[in-house]
Amino acid sequence: MSRGISLAPCGLTVERIESDPNKLLILARSTAKTAVCPTCSGESDLVHSRYQRSLADLPSQGRAVEIRLWTRRFRCSRTECRQKIFTERLAATEDRPYVRCTARLDNIVHHLGLALGGWPGQSLAKRLLIPVSRHTLLRVVRRGAARHTTIEKPRITGVDDWAWRRGHRYGTIIYDLEQHRIIDLLPDREAATLKQWLAERPTITVIARDRGAGYIQAATEGRPEATQVADRWHLMENASAAFLSAVQQSMQVLRSVLGTGGVDPKQLSGAERRQHDRWLRREKENTVILALAKQGVAIKEIARRTGRSRKLVRHVLRGGRTDVFRSRTNSLEPFAAQLETAWTDGCQNGAALWRQVTAAGFTGGLRVVTEWATRQRKRANTECDGPPSGPAPSARRIARMMTSEREQAASARIVATIKRALPDLVTARDLMDRFHKLIQHRKPADLETWISEATSSLLASFISGIVSDQAAVQAALKEPWSNGKPRGGTPG
Repeated sequence: MSRGISLAPCGLTVERIESDPNKLLILARSTAKTAVCPTCSGESDLVHSRYQRSLADLPSQGRAVEIRLWTRRFRCSRTECRQKIFTERLAATEDRPYVRCTARLDNIVHHLGLALGGWPGQSLAKRLLIPVSRHTLLRVVRRGAARHTTIEKPRITGVDDWAWRRGHRYGTIIYDLEQHRIIDLLPDREAATLKQWLAERPTITVIARDRGAGYIQAATEGRPEATQVADRWHLMENASAAFLSAVQQSMQVLRSVLGTGGVDPKQLSGAERRQHDRWLRREKENTVILALAKQGVAIKEIARRTGRSRKLVRHVLRGGRTDVFRSRTNSLEPFAAQLETAWTDGCQNGAALWRQVTAAGFTGGLRVVTEWATRQRKRANTECDGPPSGPAPSARRIARMMTSEREQAASARIVATIKRALPDLVTARDLMDRFHKLIQHRKPADLETWISEATSSLLASFISGIVSDQAAVQAALKEPWSNGKPRGGTPG
């Protein structure tokens, strides 16, 4: 039955074919009399044993095809070879001993993945009776690319940290920015580890990195002649963080200016009341930490006396932990001006307000609007002798109002108040905006001017860091390289 049939790939002889409505099962054997040892390349005809192996093959006549063959194990005939027993390599699988499909099927899978990608390729493969998943399609494409790619010594590298286990253990990922591939994963973020790795690779000429002190030290000592490029995303994020820190340091004045100096517990919900109680406890701790710092006590000693971490102590000394309530995104914020106007005009029914904002595009439920109306009534009915009470906007919320939401009507009044009372904070905001544009439009000539203008502003701490790493910042404005690839290429 096998004579004249060419279903089996090269190097196999068909012994029997079994068929059913959905599948063809081909029983075959290898035609080779000998096999070559993969270790010493010696030829052997000493058969040790046999085992059954199954290979998926190209479909035939509307049915999937499986080749089942007895594969032989051979004894190596050379006594000096350390490989005593080996499995014969088959031409049908391109001499790969562990694959479960023929080379011609693997070639079709590679082209499907290359042309269509994951999900579309999987869908077409199913129609073609080729049983592969989207993961297999992409894996075969990557393997084919790696097989035909010439690996050159790295010249332009990106360095960033990544998590072996988020929040517990971090390492360092090193990426070849020219060949778009991961070069190595280091076990930790220590400067000494990266320094040794860089020192062993003299071909590296450019190192793109974030502004962490450990990576700066490693790059400077490991490859002192290489050009260091500060990552542009980190620069912009650091500028935003510096402005947020300036807002946090100004929160006491901001609460007074915005007329939210006190919080009336009667107006708070149960969740807000619990947050307020925790804030009171934090304020006591903050007072102790600030008093010790005022006495000249070192951060390490403050941490030992208070039982808090050095990171938390630094956070307090920089103006952090001052927000009473957690900052949350409110789905009503885009409609705040409309609600305020309707409330002032006399429409104070929750259902009626909900219908108005729903017509304007609000997608939330009725309860969200009725709770807002309830809070408005509480504030109107509560008599306070001092300034108006209620939850003050958080530092993060105020920073957002002054930047991305400054043109919105709901934020315009607050921003105008801050501009009159705290012009230094508005100056810091404008300096941050200018720095972002400087990075986005790559203007190295404007960096010196910006630094001289920003030195005496609320961003002074950020400016000192820029000055200490100015060569890398200048390179970021001139060079095309960035750390986007290491962050996006992190395995996970």
